[in-house]
Amino acid sequence: MRIIRGTLKGKRFATPPGFPSRPTTDYAKEGLFNVLENLTDLMDIAVLDLCAGTGNISFEFVSRGAASLLAIDSHPRCVQYLKQNVQTLQIAEVMQVYKSDCVIYCKNAKNVQYDIIFADPPFHLGFHEELMAQIFDKKLLRPDGYLIIEHGKQDDFSKQAHFDFCRNFGNVYFSFFKPNI
Repeated sequence: MRIIRGTLKGKRFATPPGFPSRPTTDYAKEGLFNVLENLTDLMDIAVLDLCAGTGNISFEFVSRGAASLLAIDSHPRCVQYLKQNVQTLQIAEVMQVYKSDCVIYCKNAKNVQYDIIFADPPFHLGFHEELMAQIFDKKLLRPDGYLIIEHGKQDDFSKQAHFDFCRNFGNVYFSFFKPNI
């Protein structure tokens, strides 16, 4: 895994053997950020990364100028790996990491809003809709913000409330949602 652009460009990370998360491919990540950069300015934004796993997406947002990023994951090895890389990259002033179930985090979040919420739940667990409901019920997105769900081809969220559009890059799909749709 590598950081594609920004202040951390070129940094590479190897996940340990048997790591409990799969990183988004560089091809899909590059496609996602090309779409995002055509939609919005990524400088000085607040980002929430749910099911952060390797931190691949989180580190890319920080590298491209996010003012704050909160990475949430429920697996202790993922959280440990993320915290280690935050220290290595010296980005603790921008990026925080917490161990929590992402649905529970969203359910309990108070008085906080994000410009972008990115979620990459394990494809097979199927709690995408519950997560979306919590995010929109709790108004965790700013009015002009985006929720992006990474998923496989077996999922189609086009009939969900707030759905805006979907893009795919290889076998990876990104569905975009907006609060005002």
